[in-house]
Amino acid sequence: MLSYKHSLLSQILMRKKKRKKTQKKNKFNKLVKIPHFQKQHLLEEEEEEEVREEEGFSLKSSVSSHTYGVQPLGNLLFNSSSHNSRNTGLGNLQTLSDELVLDILGLLEGTHLGILATVSKSLYVFCNHEPLWRNLVLENLKGGFCFNGSWKSTYVFACKQSTNLSEFVSSSLKVRDFYSDYLFQSWLCASLEMKSEWLERDNIERRSGISVEEFILNFEEPNKPVLLEGCLKNWGALEKWDRDYLVGVCGDVEFAVGPVDMKLENFFRYSDGAKEERPLYLFDPKFAEKVPVLGSDYEVPVYFREDLFSYLGYERPDYRWVIMGPAGSGSSFHIDPNSTSAWNGVIKGSKKWVLFPPDVIPPGVHPSPDGAEVACPVSIIEWFMNFYGATKTWKKRPIECVCKAGEVMFVPNGWWHLVINLEESIAITQNYVSRRNLLNVLDFLKKPNASELVSGTKDGVNLYEKFRTAIEASFPGTIMQLMLKAEEKAKQKKVSYWETVTDAKVGGFKFCF
Repeated sequence: MLSYKHSLLSQILMRKKKRKKTQKKNKFNKLVKIPHFQKQHLLEEEEEEEVREEEGFSLKSSVSSHTYGVQPLGNLLFNSSSHNSRNTGLGNLQTLSDELVLDILGLLEGTHLGILATVSKSLYVFCNHEPLWRNLVLENLKGGFCFNGSWKSTYVFACKQSTNLSEFVSSSLKVRDFYSDYLFQSWLCASLEMKSEWLERDNIERRSGISVEEFILNFEEPNKPVLLEGCLKNWGALEKWDRDYLVGVCGDVEFAVGPVDMKLENFFRYSDGAKEERPLYLFDPKFAEKVPVLGSDYEVPVYFREDLFSYLGYERPDYRWVIMGPAGSGSSFHIDPNSTSAWNGVIKGSKKWVLFPPDVIPPGVHPSPDGAEVACPVSIIEWFMNFYGATKTWKKRPIECVCKAGEVMFVPNGWWHLVINLEESIAITQNYVSRRNLLNVLDFLKKPNASELVSGTKDGVNLYEKFRTAIEASFPGTIMQLMLKAEEKAKQKKVSYWETVTDAKVGGFKFCF
């Protein structure tokens, strides 16, 4: 995780501004006696407010200051004693990075973490790091937990039913002079609202009521994203899919949520109380098989009905998912599996999309040479904080938009994309193969490391032969025709998509920040 940084000059200017404010407040403090611990608490909140004003950040309304008083490491420069309780409380372990300390603590059980938290103020902060308790809950309780405001209280309450939860929740302590970029940024990413400048850019092409032929010619063939409006009018899900309906029809059925399976009632309870950097995301590929009525509440938009993977029958890879999550949840940068194209229809809520073409790797994203793994920032908010601004100067800037309920995003094969829910959202997405991306899919499936790359099926090694055989049997000569057409296209000089892209709102090439 990258550091939360401020320049020395900006810190000095901020301090000067603060001194002027402090001089005025001191006159008031002489008249009104304020206890020392309250003064310290007010000072910390003032500092955090000034940081937010300077950077243009806005905290969520439900957040005040860091639960345990952690501050960014840069603030240590202005501590007259240069004392960091993080180090003194760790003893010989202070030479380890915060990440390594947490990795070690992650090997402990909940009881041992609780005991270790009483050893020093520093260990108290580290042992109460929420992701440690999140892992304990998911590993030990699986999906059968009832979220109680925090992962630690959820774990303790589940293991100790006699615990007075109200007393437990109010027992957190603020530690003075604790400085850590890693722990502070984890809290900051969980607490920030999306900045307005992260949402302003809207340069995707939008279409309503176009024919299938127009879609193929203008978007699917040239492999260009598009936002389609008004093509979900016949979906019963748009009207019916609220919480009460979904809980009623799904009952005790469990859906895939990260590494566990959960009932919808428990997932919605978690969504209401989640305040973390990487909220859990419901992403289930078997929803229509588990609850058939959900599958009948939507239909594939007319533009995406050619689905060549369907000729594999029950051996086809996973291809459709229901997606639910609270604000802040989503998917970090990735390319859709098996070189397929995809569509994503929003039923409730809204989603921010950022897309890069296949030949442009997003900043901060590091795919392995064979494409089997992708390293990227821990959270989506962290990417926006540290990398989004860099795209302003790029020649090939990302395609961006906010997709709202009733709208559909078309994601061409090979495009990098990031998606974050701006509010609680529900969507359905499907990956598909048509004649336009058939050759890409076949090339992908026959790669030497197909067993590592192919996903959503138990037989990634033999999927190429099975799929090619199925297509040749159903559409004789089609693959050869497509190969000849591709060779002919390669001989022709094409205008770059980036020379034709226009801003959907103003008609010219313009981006807003």
